[in-house]
Amino acid sequence: MEKQRLIERILELKEKRKAIILAHNYQPPEIQDIADLRGDSLELSLKASKTDAEVIVFCGVYFMAETAKIVSPKKKVLLPVGSACCDMADMITPEDVLRLKEAYPDAPVVTYVNSTAEVKALSDICCTSANAVKVVGTFKEKQIIMLPDMNLARYTQRFYPDKKIIYFEGFCPFHHLLTPEEVLEAKKGHPQALFIAHPECRPEVIDLADRVASTSGMLRLAKELPNKEFIIGTEVGLLYPLSQQNPDKKFYHPAPEKMFCPSMKKITLENLLASLENLEFEVVVEEEIRIKAYNAVKRMLEIV
Repeated sequence: MEKQRLIERILELKEKRKAIILAHNYQPPEIQDIADLRGDSLELSLKASKTDAEVIVFCGVYFMAETAKIVSPKKKVLLPVGSACCDMADMITPEDVLRLKEAYPDAPVVTYVNSTAEVKALSDICCTSANAVKVVGTFKEKQIIMLPDMNLARYTQRFYPDKKIIYFEGFCPFHHLLTPEEVLEAKKGHPQALFIAHPECRPEVIDLADRVASTSGMLRLAKELPNKEFIIGTEVGLLYPLSQQNPDKKFYHPAPEKMFCPSMKKITLENLLASLENLEFEVVVEEEIRIKAYNAVKRMLEIV
C-alpha cells in the first residue's frame, strides 16, 4: 500500500476505533508526523488519560504502553510491535528490587518511570529524568535506593552530598555508549554549539555538558535559549522534532550511529495500521500490580 493511502487508512481507523496515537520523541519521523501527541513517555500517558479516547496506540516501547495502561485502566492500550522493548527496563527484575529492599530496609525506593509495572509496584515513588532531583529531595532519609538507571542515580547524587544514593547497575546502552572523547570532538567541530546531555549519560559526559535535560527539557531549552547551534546528547531520534520546531537553528549529534535505539525504530506505518485493524498487541497489567504501580506514580505527581 502506498504511503498516502496507508496514512489515510490509519486516520480512518483511528476515528472508527475512537483511538489516540501517541509517539515518543525517539520514534521514526513518519510515526511522529501521524501522532496526535508526541513527547516523553509519562507526559504522553498522562495527557492521553485525560482524553475521551477509548483506545491508546502507543508508538514507543513496552514499558511506555504499560505506563499508559497504569494511568488509564479503562482504556484499551495497544503497542503496534509487541517486541519493542527497553533494554534498561529489562535489566532489573522484581527479585532484584526485593534484594535491595532487604539489604536497605529503611531506604525508600525511587524508581525511574523507564521500568516495568512489576518494578514500579515494589517502589515507594516514581520519578522522571526531569524531576528525579526534586523527588529525592522530598525524603528526609539519608539513604535512598534509585532504580534502575545508575547514571540517573549518579547525576542525582551530585545534588545531595549529605545523602547516599544506592543504585542498581542498570543503564540505557545507547546513552551509556556516548564517550567524553566523542563529545570533545563534536565541540571541536562546532565551537559555538551548546552541549545538552541527557542525565542517562555517564558521569564523565555529564561533566562536559553546558546543560543537562530530559528530552522534553531539551526541546524547551532549544526554543527558549538564544543559542543557534546545539550538540544533543541523547538518542538520535530527538533531532527530528528539534529541527522541526526550530528551523532557524542547527542541531548536531556526537555519535548518531551509536545512539540509535533499534527498539524505538521498530514501528512502521504498516505496523500502526495492523494494530488499529486487528486491535493487536494489547497491553494488560494485572490489577493488583497496576494499583501499586499507580500509587507510586501518583505520589510523584503529588509533589512535582
